[in-house]
Amino acid sequence: MVEQSEPIALNSSLDRPTLSRNVTTSDLGRLPLQAMKNTVLKSHGRPPWYGEDGLPISDAFVVGIAGGSASGKTHVARQIVKALGSIPSVVILSQDSFYRKHSPEQVVLAHANRIDFDHPDAIDMPLFAACLADLKACRQTNIPIYSFSEHQRLDETKYLYGAAVIITEGILALHDPALRRVSDIFVQCDSDLMLARRIRRDVKERGRTVDGVLDQYLRYVKPSYDNFVLPTARHADIIVHGSDNSVAIDLIATHIRRQLKARATGFRPQMATASKNSSPVIPPPLMWQNLVVLPETPQLKGILTKLRDRTTRRGDFIFFVDRLATTLVERAIEQLPCSPKTVITPLEVEYEGKVLDARLCGVTVLRSGGPLERGLRRVVHNVPIGSLLIQSDAKTGEPLLLHLQLPVCVRERHLAQDTYVFLLDAQIGTGASAFMAIRILLDHGVPQDHIIFVTFLVAKQGGIVVIQKAFPQVKIVCSAVDEHLSERWLEVMDADSEGEGVDDDAGGRKVWVIEPGMGHIGDRYYL
Repeated sequence: MVEQSEPIALNSSLDRPTLSRNVTTSDLGRLPLQAMKNTVLKSHGRPPWYGEDGLPISDAFVVGIAGGSASGKTHVARQIVKALGSIPSVVILSQDSFYRKHSPEQVVLAHANRIDFDHPDAIDMPLFAACLADLKACRQTNIPIYSFSEHQRLDETKYLYGAAVIITEGILALHDPALRRVSDIFVQCDSDLMLARRIRRDVKERGRTVDGVLDQYLRYVKPSYDNFVLPTARHADIIVHGSDNSVAIDLIATHIRRQLKARATGFRPQMATASKNSSPVIPPPLMWQNLVVLPETPQLKGILTKLRDRTTRRGDFIFFVDRLATTLVERAIEQLPCSPKTVITPLEVEYEGKVLDARLCGVTVLRSGGPLERGLRRVVHNVPIGSLLIQSDAKTGEPLLLHLQLPVCVRERHLAQDTYVFLLDAQIGTGASAFMAIRILLDHGVPQDHIIFVTFLVAKQGGIVVIQKAFPQVKIVCSAVDEHLSERWLEVMDADSEGEGVDDDAGGRKVWVIEPGMGHIGDRYYL
């Protein structure tokens, strides 16, 4: 068992309340406005946003919604989401989170309604623009959390990632040129009901008095609206009124859907047929120096025989999977940097040894990568493990990112740069799921050479050809390389990384399977 020099708690920040809240569009009508700020709304998942070279080819689509205080910006954002229907992940990003951190003296003034929160200087515009730029470029970001009751920015942050559409709203969302540069369409909210809405909201949700709201409105809100907010209307593509705005909402939703359709790309078929368009197959050890295959010893051959045998009982299958997983992780550990360490033995003698010199975590591609987790836990003490849920779209066969829950050492970019990640998945066939998993880690700032993909099987003629070209520094540790990735037609087949395919017009399902293979390792292990 390997012990990290600075172990990270297994559940470190995985379940903190700073994680994005996932809701469905059906929840929009019953959640309070404040609860909808900075929210990730998911439907059928995030399709590929990158090409065969591993680089992003399409960014997220950004809608900037501006308007006066309480003009209905958040309501318009929610209406847009409803009108979009079944689309990939949407993020609603509120400018309210980006108020600057205040000194104790400023907090006192804020409680006395003596600070102009509607002035551009009250907003941390560079941070707002940087977070929005990261999300648009399909990178992860951590946005601040602001407490209106305390008039202070909190120490916690909220993690956001994976949006295909970003709706950013705020009174000054179109004021700063940096924000306008990353927006694809501008929406301006125009309403005569702002004061009445502001009084209702601030009294009900923020604990203010009516006199305090009126005093702040006349002293700061109205002058700032006239001087800074209203002039930004000239940058808007669409003016949406505070009521009866269904026509404008439908227009915006239609435009977004067209943009997403234009940015869609077919990916899995190219991965499955990549080897057919490449040079003659070279033996794996020579094809890619970062592919590590376990030595074919009699013991390994015996384990693989038990795992490939379809008559092997489930209990025996689990036993040998755990044995092989442990061996694979032990081999993967050899790829990590170590530093010398001198210890004193019980006999008072010095011993020159080694200690792991790296921050390490695991990320499992659910659920096929689950059988490798026990091996990782056996070898590395107290290792944090996150997960990715990537499945195939039933119609297109494209991989979809449905959910992710990553350790804090990956979610925080400054930590991810120094973190090594064991990426766990059962097989690399077409490699579409593996490709997406690697791209996700890169989006979080994990360097290529810090990613070690641990898997049972690799198809020599499959997606590994594309993966090795796109990510030449990523290491892959496997127990065997099978010769073929064959095409088959089935009526029904689960969509996961062990059998990947698309439907045709006749109702069949084209899949690519590794031969001789081990079958569905996740199903055989868990069912």
